[in-house]
Amino acid sequence: MPGPAIKICGINAASALDAAVAARADYAGLVFYPPSPRHLTFPEARALAGRAAGRIATVGLFVDADDAAIGDAIAAGRMSALQLHGNETPRRVADLRARFGLPVWKAVPVSAKADLARAGDYAGAADLIVFDAKTPKGGLPGGMGLAFDWSLLAGYRGALPWGLAGGLSPENVAEALSITQAPLVDTSSGVESAPGVKDVDRIAAFCKAARR
Repeated sequence: MPGPAIKICGINAASALDAAVAARADYAGLVFYPPSPRHLTFPEARALAGRAAGRIATVGLFVDADDAAIGDAIAAGRMSALQLHGNETPRRVADLRARFGLPVWKAVPVSAKADLARAGDYAGAADLIVFDAKTPKGGLPGGMGLAFDWSLLAGYRGALPWGLAGGLSPENVAEALSITQAPLVDTSSGVESAPGVKDVDRIAAFCKAARR
């Protein structure tokens, strides 16, 4: 049985990108959200995208961004998909998918079983749902190292393909996968030595543990 797809999010340095490629991650996440310590300028994204070309797919992460900002980011980052972490409605998701012609991943924050039902609202609009931990009001919408109760996803069957994010690290990703059987795992702070600073050894360890 093949292992899960792996996304290393918040890539903001050539060394981190190279580490993700060497560890055979499937996706490199590029963050376009200024409050995040992982935020990229368009020239930075362009340089990373050039380095990624033909080696790893890039996914752009946005939080309630407008069309112009997303369009500029796509031009710079040559994205394979858009990942939305704000309050984007199903209609907004469908509009962006139609406008830019790229797959759209929608993050759904989870703290209780009832939150999983929100994923169904995006059937026909999003291509993939990313279940992430619900963060405190006023905090960043992701990348905070918070996890939710993975047992909520045990046996989950939804209308859309899905992935798991939120507090995943080399130390816990195997356990998370054994509980959820997630088809995709997405990590950011779990492979960092400090906020926004990726650790190449932790990237390698995460990918190895996820495939184990």
